[in-house]
Formats: sequence, C-alpha cells, structure tokens
Amino acid sequence: MQHGPLKLKAQLYCGEEIAMGPGKADLLDAIDREGSISAAARAMGMSYRRGWMLVDSMNRCWTEKLVETAAGRSGAQLTPCGKAVLTHYRALQRAMAELTGHADYAALAHLLRDHPAIKE
Repeated sequence: MQHGPLKLKAQLYCGEEIAMGPGKADLLDAIDREGSISAAARAMGMSYRRGWMLVDSMNRCWTEKLVETAAGRSGAQLTPCGKAVLTHYRALQRAMAELTGHADYAALAHLLRDHPAIKE
C-alpha cells in the first residue's frame, strides 16, 4: 500500500449505490478466505448485518450475483462473476497506484507542502 500525498480510491456506481469500492473488495476477499459472510464480517470488525447489507447491495448492482449463499446452511462463496469483478477491481487499483510515477503527479508533489501553513 502506498503512503504519501496521493490517495486514489476507485468507486464504481450503480445509480446512487456504490457497486464496488475498496471496502466491498476487502469484504469479498474475506468471504473468499473465510467461507461465510458472518466470519468475513467478524474478521473485518463489522457486524454480520453490515456485511450482509454490503453483499446484498453488490448482488443487486451487478448483472450476476457476486456472492452465493447456501439456502438453509451457513456459508457463502464468491460466484465466478464475483471472482472476475474482484480480479478486475484489484487490477484497476494496481494501475491507479502506478500513477505516482506520472509526470503530473511528480509536478504536483513538488509543489505540495508536507503540512498546511500556519494561519496568519
């Protein structure tokens, strides 16, 4: 993860809802790793309800569900569409991180103070 004055955050919108952003991508990673929405939410320090609401939002925003839950059983997994969306989103994040090598970024960073000036 890059530290410094440039912080880019990719958010893809579906109408007024955020269909994918850094937090939702992290939740998908956690679901893939943990095998359930509740365990993923717990691992991320959020409530099950919040995790479920984020999954519901993602599932409604894409042409196919990103997360599939087993009816009558605990557990969840990413669908092939969910894996594809996550893969492409992470690639977009990596491409955005490479912008720190761009000439315009270097010019802006050169003109940027380390800290705001004291008010006069």
